[in-house]
Amino acid sequence: MNNKPHILLTNDDGIRSPGLWAAASELSKIGYVTVAAPREQSSGMGRSLPSTSDGIIRKEQVQVNGQEWSVYAVGGSPAQAVLHGILEIVPHRPDLIVSGINYGENVGLGVTISGTVGAAMEAAAMGYPALAVSLQTEAHYHLSHSEDVDFKTAGYFTGYFAKLLLEKKLFEGVDLLKVEVPSHATPETGWQMARLSRLRYYEPVIAERESWDLPGSVWYRHDANLKNDQEDSDVYVLRNKKMVAVTPLNLDMTARVDLNQLENYLRDSSPLRGSE
Repeated sequence: MNNKPHILLTNDDGIRSPGLWAAASELSKIGYVTVAAPREQSSGMGRSLPSTSDGIIRKEQVQVNGQEWSVYAVGGSPAQAVLHGILEIVPHRPDLIVSGINYGENVGLGVTISGTVGAAMEAAAMGYPALAVSLQTEAHYHLSHSEDVDFKTAGYFTGYFAKLLLEKKLFEGVDLLKVEVPSHATPETGWQMARLSRLRYYEPVIAERESWDLPGSVWYRHDANLKNDQEDSDVYVLRNKKMVAVTPLNLDMTARVDLNQLENYLRDSSPLRGSE
């Protein structure tokens, strides 16, 4: 390894995703990369650890930059791939864990649905620096391994921010970074810090079927209010400013309120107050 940093790479689109290999290609320029990713397409699994996963790990061979790589296909969710990678596959503590590159942006209030972000959250919860990277794409590409999507620029930014995290470490109070790359970005595209949008971004769409006895999945479409989002949000930076949106995330999801004031408010308004 020649003392190079060791990077554990995963994704949620599965071990055969071109986005995964675009990330692997760029990350291999700055460190030694071990790939442990779900055996199957696992989008939308968030940080889940399904009890139905078989946990089988299969070693496979792929070509990356003209070189033969040994990679690990894991029978489980993205978060489980991270755990198997840390606990069983990598023989020592990795320096950084990267998740991506995802087919489709992961922004706004639906971010915890993302398997890409979920894998990075699991890594952060285990105490590792973590990075989640997604590329803005049309919805019909989201569950594909389409070669029509160009991950070259997203790969560049994956390497760029991975290098920053390896050199500078995470800022105090930040557990992971989420990076969203615009669809037509170039390596010269600027980046900006942004908070999570308060919009869901994708609104659910009812399944089209004549009976509940027939198969039917809830799909999604863009929220109609996206154009009205606030200028400091990841949605606005990505869609309106067409810049790379970088969002610092924290696993502590406690509401930022005065807990004593909230407790007093709830106690004062309790319908059981008179029975105490």
